Amino acid sequence: MSGTPEATVVIVPGLRDHVEQHWQTLLADRLAEAGRTVRTVPPLTRDGLSRPARVAALDTVVSQIAGPVVLVAHSAGVITTVHWAQDHTADVRGALLATPPDFETPLPEGYPAPEVLEENGWTPVPRAPLPFPSIVAASSDDPLGTVERVRELAGHWGSRCEELGAVGHLNPASGHGPWPRAEELLRRLDLA
Repeated sequence: MSGTPEATVVIVPGLRDHVEQHWQTLLADRLAEAGRTVRTVPPLTRDGLSRPARVAALDTVVSQIAGPVVLVAHSAGVITTVHWAQDHTADVRGALLATPPDFETPLPEGYPAPEVLEENGWTPVPRAPLPFPSIVAASSDDPLGTVERVRELAGHWGSRCEELGAVGHLNPASGHGPWPRAEELLRRLDLA
């Protein structure tokens, strides 16, 4: 990736936090092996469903970095990032926002109900444009958000929407570990 100085990559996981075979974990390892500085927002030890606690954890990581950052968020990590961007500033070169869930419609069984998400501060999802360049990666068969809804959110945020085809929720449960396209999308952000 280009740019001077080189941006630190900040990984913003979803509600399941660190998953060993998740593309974010594998991407962080690959980038670190290539000499890139990578930081991951750590799992919460309490208040795991609290959106304010997740935003605070992201802010703690970003505020400890001297220099530009590129955010790499997945699922609820996207919503965390969008909420963070409403009230915090930093030298953010760009953000890769992969498969944001639609927290404003009921999710499949096994996921938090709309009232639980509201009680924990996730909704309403901000609609203001992001103050940095961003790419939203959308799946045509994501069980947590339709491609139409994700396109709509990307439009509100001023993000470029990159449609990936049928990749589920882009996680190990949908058959995805490594996701090489993430590096291509990151290169685009670093050049933006």
